[in-house]
Amino acid sequence: MNGTRIIKHLTMTHWHVNRYFPGTVLTAIENSIRLAEKTHSGEICFALEGALHTRSLFMGQTARERAIEVFSQLRVWDTEHNNGVLIYLLLADRDVEIVADRGIDLKVGKQGWEDICRKMEDAFRQRHYQQGVISGINAVAEQLARYFPASGVNHNELPDRPVIL
Repeated sequence: MNGTRIIKHLTMTHWHVNRYFPGTVLTAIENSIRLAEKTHSGEICFALEGALHTRSLFMGQTARERAIEVFSQLRVWDTEHNNGVLIYLLLADRDVEIVADRGIDLKVGKQGWEDICRKMEDAFRQRHYQQGVISGINAVAEQLARYFPASGVNHNELPDRPVIL
């Protein structure tokens, strides 16, 4: 077990989450998702979690493992064209994970998603949280527009509002 990681998770509070992601930032993220989804037929979901639950933390759960759980819980996989994308931020670790449904994941590939994650994490290290998330949303939207361009009526299958876990 990594002692530093445990301390970061145990000391992360809702106050920290609200400090970095106040209502105005959440609204800007929601608007960014709504605008981005006009360019493609995919679905983008942003989920933010301050810290892992104690049991998960002590069992060594990674941000990636948690992101996969959240992808399932939020039913991001349940889109008509299998092109839902979850951007998951584990704030205590400042770790971004992107989990994409099979329709888009095979086209972009692991390295494509990791590049987007690293750019977001770089912004977070500089405490540019809103910019980091919005640039990540736009980068994901570019990939979705490339492979799943908007066509006709675009049904919004997932909420655009960020999910705070």
